[in-house]
Amino acid sequence: MAIPLLEYAPTTQNNRVAPIRVNSDETARANSMEFASDSENCKTVIDSAYRQVFFHAFKSDRNPYLESQLKNAQITVRDFIRGLCLSDTFKRSFYGMNSNYKVVQHLVEKLLGRKTHGKSEEIAWSIVIATRGVEGLVDTILDSEEYLDNFGYHTVPYQRARVLPGRDLGETPFNITSPRYDEYYRGILGFPQVVYTGTAKSVPARAKQRRGGYIQDYTDWVRSMPAARGATSPRGNSNIDYLSKVPFRSIGR
Repeated sequence: MAIPLLEYAPTTQNNRVAPIRVNSDETARANSMEFASDSENCKTVIDSAYRQVFFHAFKSDRNPYLESQLKNAQITVRDFIRGLCLSDTFKRSFYGMNSNYKVVQHLVEKLLGRKTHGKSEEIAWSIVIATRGVEGLVDTILDSEEYLDNFGYHTVPYQRARVLPGRDLGETPFNITSPRYDEYYRGILGFPQVVYTGTAKSVPARAKQRRGGYIQDYTDWVRSMPAARGATSPRGNSNIDYLSKVPFRSIGR
């Protein structure tokens, strides 16, 4: 028996209000097959879907079979998104590298275009993963009323209400706030790595001079000294009678 989805409340009442916005970077342009009238726009839809799910799709990450079906109108954009979320690339490079809570955060942000409503929603969706697997989670989100009302069958999901009125700086893009690997796995893989491609400046001679107090300055001098004379035997001194070596003075002398 499948456990029903737990109820959770929005973190703020603003989530219940439809955002009022003008044309911005979040307006659906060519990321919908309804507007893709030629092959070039169809390629834009496919590329935006890859960016939405994979951050960036390399040649090895692309799925020619799904792309061919979408171009020939055999599947919808919603089916294409589902195929990417259940692909071997996603399971290998994201689902297998993060906890269930992190996977929930990522899928809610990528498929529903918003952040999770606190820990209560993360727990509710994590139960779905534990009982039905990641396939059940993806299907439940794509079949939800929230997804169909906002994106339908032909629009690539995008970050909703990113540009807020009255704020100089909008919401941070999800591909920056939610990296592919969790902190634990980033440490195993050696991230972050600093890659500098510019020309390194030479260190001036004055910066190489020590100001004293460094043991390294005296290492060569100590090594050049002859061995200490009268060194004790490497054997221990446990057999020495220390009491006989202590001078004794009687009382009254």
